[in-house]
Amino acid sequence: MANIRDIAKKTGYSVSTISRVINEYPYIKEEKRQRVLAVMKELNYIPNKTAQNLSHGKTKNVGVILPFTNHAYYDQLLSGIIKEAFLHSYKITLLPTNYDPALEQQYLDQFAAKEFDGLIITTMANKPQFYEEYLAYGPIIFCQDVNLENASCVFIDLESSLYEALLYLKEQGIKKLGITLGRSKKISQDSVLIERLSRKVFPDFDADNIFWDCFSAEDGLQAATFFAERKVDGILANGDEVAAVILRNYPTPKIVGRENLLISEVMNFSSIDHHLKDCGRQAFQLFYQGTQEKICLPYKLIRR
Repeated sequence: MANIRDIAKKTGYSVSTISRVINEYPYIKEEKRQRVLAVMKELNYIPNKTAQNLSHGKTKNVGVILPFTNHAYYDQLLSGIIKEAFLHSYKITLLPTNYDPALEQQYLDQFAAKEFDGLIITTMANKPQFYEEYLAYGPIIFCQDVNLENASCVFIDLESSLYEALLYLKEQGIKKLGITLGRSKKISQDSVLIERLSRKVFPDFDADNIFWDCFSAEDGLQAATFFAERKVDGILANGDEVAAVILRNYPTPKIVGRENLLISEVMNFSSIDHHLKDCGRQAFQLFYQGTQEKICLPYKLIRR
């Protein structure tokens, strides 16, 4: 396999000149550049892109921290991030945590060691203050609202959207509300928020009507049995796929899902569109532009 010394020998130029051409340094005579490129092609020499990027102080790689990938919420976020990254010739490395704080810290330490040019954190496994020291190592963009100085974030207006959805369910005459949630309220501020809003709109809301650890369509099947036994008459689900499975197995009068997936239109149930692809797209833009902003995205409750 050819190396730059082989190219130098064949062209008669110095190794440093060959290196400057490979790394696209300016002020190289065009005649020399073309001669080097021709010999590289002749010898089938392929530059080490990793070494090239490191020579410029960049990896052209952004890490995305997320709990898992087989979920519509994160699929949509990733779709927006990857599409935008592609436009700027960046790689995306997925860093799943399964909500493990120690594993997330390992990824942050890799970032501090310059393995990534930046991080996009879709869901935090640690407390917000934990991330402060890592902000000194480069851009970290959060897809949640974080109260950290010098931190940039793009987030959905979860409180307003869920409050409107709950009011809508109440307007439909719902008396006994059921809810599906993921992580326990002991570790998820979103779960705390949803339970608080439910009590605000439905003063008699019974927390025993929350089906926890609901992440997938398979979990929705168990949730349907749970809600049927408790005879709830309306449900706020944490995803359209979950909502669809519940509705198929327990035809409640009203159910509201999230993210306005095609299945919600096909099965004709209401859903909240949080514009997650746009959230991912803008998160990458904040990284790429190096701007410090906090962007709250609009939402739309699709009533069906």
